[in-house]
Amino acid sequence: MNKSIRAILVVLLAIGVCPSVALETTEPTAESNLTRQGQQAIQSNTLTAGFADAAKDADSGESQDSKFVSLFDGSSLSGWIGDKPYWSVRDGVIVGEITPETLIKKNRFLIYQGKIQKDFELIAEYRISQQGNSGINYRSELVEGIDFHALRGYQCDIDGQNRYTGSNYEERGRTTLASIGESMVIPSIKASEKLMHVKRNRWTVGVRQRSIAPASELRKGIKDSKWNEVRIVAKGNVLEHYVNAQLMSKVIDEDEANRKFEGRLGVQVHVGPPMTVEYRNLRVRPLSSAKD
Repeated sequence: MNKSIRAILVVLLAIGVCPSVALETTEPTAESNLTRQGQQAIQSNTLTAGFADAAKDADSGESQDSKFVSLFDGSSLSGWIGDKPYWSVRDGVIVGEITPETLIKKNRFLIYQGKIQKDFELIAEYRISQQGNSGINYRSELVEGIDFHALRGYQCDIDGQNRYTGSNYEERGRTTLASIGESMVIPSIKASEKLMHVKRNRWTVGVRQRSIAPASELRKGIKDSKWNEVRIVAKGNVLEHYVNAQLMSKVIDEDEANRKFEGRLGVQVHVGPPMTVEYRNLRVRPLSSAKD
């Protein structure tokens, strides 16, 4: 099939213009008028903002992008900064650990000190204890005015019971943007920077574009207490999270007041019971931007 025709078909399917694809909306809530406002914003903006992104995705060649660069040397935390005693290197892996003696009241981060390009693909392997709660933050900013290391921004959530693994959670921000199995559009609405639309740890004005697959089915692909591979693809305002090669969540962020196109990268240990999370083979490569 001609590449241009294929790209157009991909776009039509993505934005719901094709008759066989219906645009799903969120359940009616107290925020329903805001959701309708978000849908109207999406209908007017997605064709212009989303068309270029989707068409570029359809025609872009993986081989044209740069090779992966390792972020971890396998023996030290050189190039990273975090708080002792929560972060260390053991047996060639990064270890985040909370013990009964080192319980925390705020989430702590190990933060990469190098620059991450705006558009990128990141792959890492993780293993987490059953009671563990962690995540990989990206396009994030440092939290100032505190005596420990923390980030604010997008996070690929990871937890030992797989309630949230692969979802998109905005740390210290809009909270859950897309749960497991959801493809969401986050509209630009009035006064969104005030973060007034968080309810039950979820940004309530997001609009469900489609269901990727039932969350129960997606969770079956995650290996409990064993090594799993997580992949994050951030290109323009489109954010995709994969676990073991399966797409778990997707966000198209149209929220001009809150979205970010660049920032810091880090991994987290979360408030809660004693836990251990391990990371290895962290690597990243820049992706061609929409301007290329």
